[in-house]
Amino acid sequence: MENPHANADDILTSSGLEIVRVPHALTEDELDEALDGVEILGIRSQTRVTDRVLRNHPQLLAVGAFSIGVNQIDIKAATTHGVAVFNAPFSNTRSVVELAVAEIIAMTRRLTERDKSLHDGVWYKSASGSHEVRGRTLGIVGYGNIGSQLSVIAEALGMRVIFYDTSEKLALGNAQARSSLREVLSEADVVTLHVDGREGNAGMFGAEQFAQMKEGASFLNLSRGFVVDYAALAERIKDGSISGASVDVFPKEPGANGEQFESELRGLPNVILTPHIGGSTIEAQQNIGTFVAGKLGRYYRHGVTDLSVNLPRLALEPTDATRHRIAYVHRNTPGVLALVNQTFAEAGANIEGQILGTAAQTGYVITDISSEIPVEALAAINSMEDTIRMRVLSRPEK
Repeated sequence: MENPHANADDILTSSGLEIVRVPHALTEDELDEALDGVEILGIRSQTRVTDRVLRNHPQLLAVGAFSIGVNQIDIKAATTHGVAVFNAPFSNTRSVVELAVAEIIAMTRRLTERDKSLHDGVWYKSASGSHEVRGRTLGIVGYGNIGSQLSVIAEALGMRVIFYDTSEKLALGNAQARSSLREVLSEADVVTLHVDGREGNAGMFGAEQFAQMKEGASFLNLSRGFVVDYAALAERIKDGSISGASVDVFPKEPGANGEQFESELRGLPNVILTPHIGGSTIEAQQNIGTFVAGKLGRYYRHGVTDLSVNLPRLALEPTDATRHRIAYVHRNTPGVLALVNQTFAEAGANIEGQILGTAAQTGYVITDISSEIPVEALAAINSMEDTIRMRVLSRPEK
């Protein structure tokens, strides 16, 4: 769905999958209808994968989000149904960082206003409201992959960097951590959000936080649309207390190019609006296509869950003697593994290799068998009360 990079196709095809492309996002009803017979689903940010869709398609094995975020997927439901979820947590980091740097400079120099004047046929040369970024303080909210890399580049430009994160993070370069969001907001000339899509972040930045910002500071949000009250931001832009804003993500975004876009921020001075393009570079999309397709292909063929969002992360190398691989998702209940192995042993199956991982309420076991597997053993395991999903993969490649 939604046109991930074409390099994903060859990777998935080489894993034995037939590719069907849909160039745009689908509604829940449309997706529910489109998934008949589909085992692997690839999406970007606009297609929502709900519990209803997952429940109606028990053949679905995995969902790959060709994006950083996965808040468009009901992760709890996917886990309940034994559907593995993968994303690209690192692949577009550089692209987002470069956009942030460009927008920080553009806002600080008020380039959009100067550009608009000339396009309107008006020559207006003035230094009013324009500043160098050198020597100014950048406040980063969320010091993860993107926030920390932005920190390094901003410092190279001569900016002073402070940051706040709910988790303890190692400061890079000369960046300095602050113990509260309020401290960052009161000091920073530019505030930029780089938080994840967890539910607890919804509405985290509103009128109260904008009021705490330094007079004349500017604001960026390239993270998630639902974390910011844009009506409150618009008011602060209009009264001049915030000098500029750059926004790439919105609570409601059109599902396809050419659709009407509405926002309280349209038409405001020194406000840069971009259509969720933080990761929209050729380089980032190539990296994302390769990364996510690779994870989906390995899971489909080998049951490997390395860097899965929701299932225990397992990778087991088969031996030359391996004839079958059993990928078994189950409820995390004591004694399940012992019961599985007892069932195999009683049926005369020889276990060549095995690995178990658990995460919260879910367990995942990869078992390599060097003998034939009696059908009755598979039936017995599949009918166990704690079974969520079982797959038999023959002769996994090394």
